[in-house]
Formats: sequence, structure tokens, C-alpha cells
Amino acid sequence: MNNKEQDNYNNVTLDLIKQFVDSNQRKRINSLTQIESEVENIFNLGPSLFDIFDSEGDDWAAGWILQVLKKFKPEFFKNSKFNNWFNTYSDIDINYEELQLMLIEQKFEEADRLTSSYLRKLAGKLAEKRGYVFYSEVKNMSGKDLQTIDRLWTIYSTGRFGFSIQAKILKSVGKKYELMWPKIGWKQDGLWTRYPGSFCWSLDAPDGHMPLINQLRGVRLMDSILRHPAIAERHNNIL
Repeated sequence: MNNKEQDNYNNVTLDLIKQFVDSNQRKRINSLTQIESEVENIFNLGPSLFDIFDSEGDDWAAGWILQVLKKFKPEFFKNSKFNNWFNTYSDIDINYEELQLMLIEQKFEEADRLTSSYLRKLAGKLAEKRGYVFYSEVKNMSGKDLQTIDRLWTIYSTGRFGFSIQAKILKSVGKKYELMWPKIGWKQDGLWTRYPGSFCWSLDAPDGHMPLINQLRGVRLMDSILRHPAIAERHNNIL
């Protein structure tokens, strides 16, 4: 292939990416296979492709492209900044690089466990010591950190996982948790989904399936997280 032909391929791929970015959620989801099939040309475009995205934002189109490259073209990540391309922030000096890398690699079960450990850390030393969070501790959690966690989950799930997505689903069913559980795959035929083996740890999972929040202590912990002002602010999901 000569340079002119390569340039033509690059331009066609770049136009496809821009069309993908400008599409609505439904059209984007329908385009995922096509984007994946273009991975060779996406790789050839190189790091400059990401100039069209905002590392401060939460556009899952960039997250999906990074996941496709990680799966099929891991050599792209010789430039290690792309393992943590989206900027993250914390009020208590939590480093979210490990979570971002797990999500890029689609290691969702491991990412979920790590998320639980972050929530304990955000709740304070007593929660870390006892190994779980009381719902009353949520109100004092850093909003900046909760938004960072939620943002990463949304970015690397084609916009379908995260606390704010769960809040959106809860709102859509009249704020009735008993209607939400089967919708997000946490209950089937009236029975709680068994952890961890019966959960779906992939992008095939229902919307809102992750991250998990332990229901053994009732619904109040999850409700507190979904009603936290920082989560309510994301996508205007005020409950």
C-alpha cells in the first residue's frame, strides 16, 4: 500500500470515528462491531486520534476505542499514558490508575472488588477495619472521588455501568427497588443472583449491573450512594 492509499484509509477511518462520536447512544451501540473491525486502521492513526477527545470528560467512545486497542493492539500502550488516559481526581489522595487499567482490560470482577475497597476507604478507618460501609457514612464521602469512580465505570462500559446509571434506572421505575433488581440482573425469578459466579462480569451484562453494592445489609447503603449529591449531579439524576 502506498502513502496515498494509506492516507485515504486513515481519512475514511477518522470520518467513521467522528461519525461514531457524534451519534446518539443507540447508534453508537449498533456501531461497536464496525469500530472493532477497524482496529488496524485505528492503530495506524496513532495517538493523534485522541486529540478529538477530552481527557477531562467522560465520553465513552474514547473508552471503547481504548478497550478495543488494549484487546487487539496492546503494543499501542507502549506509551503508558494511554493506560490512564482519562484524568482522575481525589480529595484523599487515592490513585485511581489501577481501577482505570482494570476497566480498560475489561477485568470487571477485579474492578468491582477494587471499587468496594475504595468505598471503604472513602467511608473512613472504621469502615476499613470492619470491612464494610454503613449507610450513615456515605454522606461524608468525598463527592469528587465518587464522581471519579462513577465516571470511570461509565467511560469503560459503553455508558451502561456506574452509580449514576443505576440512579437513572431507579428513577425510570418510579424509585422502586423491587422493580430495579431484575432490570439490572441482581434478581432473577424472585431470587437474588448468587455472588460472584452468577453475575455477568462482561459488557454483555444488563445496564446498571455494575458496580455491585452488598445488599446483605439492606437497600439503605445503595440508596445513600445513589442519592449522594455528587452522583445526583452526574447526568442530572436527582432522586
